[in-house]
Amino acid sequence: MRKQDNKTILQHLQGRLIVSCQALDFEPLHSSFIMSRMAYAAELGGAGGIRANTVPDIQAIKKETSLPIIGIIKKDYPDTDVVITTTEREVDALAEEGVDIIAMDATFRTRHDGETLEHLFQRVREKYPRQLFMADCSTYEEGVNAENLGFDIVSTTLCGYTDYTQGRELPDYQTVEKFVKELHCPVIAEGGIWTPEQLRKIMDFGVLAVVIGTAITRPMEITRHFVSALDMTE
Repeated sequence: MRKQDNKTILQHLQGRLIVSCQALDFEPLHSSFIMSRMAYAAELGGAGGIRANTVPDIQAIKKETSLPIIGIIKKDYPDTDVVITTTEREVDALAEEGVDIIAMDATFRTRHDGETLEHLFQRVREKYPRQLFMADCSTYEEGVNAENLGFDIVSTTLCGYTDYTQGRELPDYQTVEKFVKELHCPVIAEGGIWTPEQLRKIMDFGVLAVVIGTAITRPMEITRHFVSALDMTE
């Protein structure tokens, strides 16, 4: 079986860069094949892990690399702003695929059908007791709540992306540092990291690992990032 034990997975990710290889259906690189090649390129470049969206992409990526995979399924539901692994159905699909870590939205926002994170996580933890679960959070309080619920890893993935954190400057160094200092579980930093200097600063806080996506694997957004510098000079 491809999947390693949890201790080995965490040891492998320690101090490493995780590259997020995702493209939504409206983006030019939306393709499981392209994402698999992105993941392979990331591995050749020295990445220690991959974050990927959807079972087809994960299956394609597994054919190209044996790196640990943080799996998510993004799905829009009409009654919630939560899109990352929102319901038990998405968790089931990722667990069946055998991803190393399942990431879930762990914000305080109302979920599909009024489901609470507490009830949902209690069910999936009982169902998959040996699965590593990562909490995608937007605030320190959400990180504390996630750790208390029993998540194995807490991340800053959603800092700046909830309505109550919009406009926050990214990377959110303050939240990353507070997570590391005050939580007891491993912390993975993610969000708004564009330079090696920012990466190094965050690593020095003592995080387990750092996820970078847009700055590496989304050329449309990378282009916009550089074009914005031209716009400012006009």
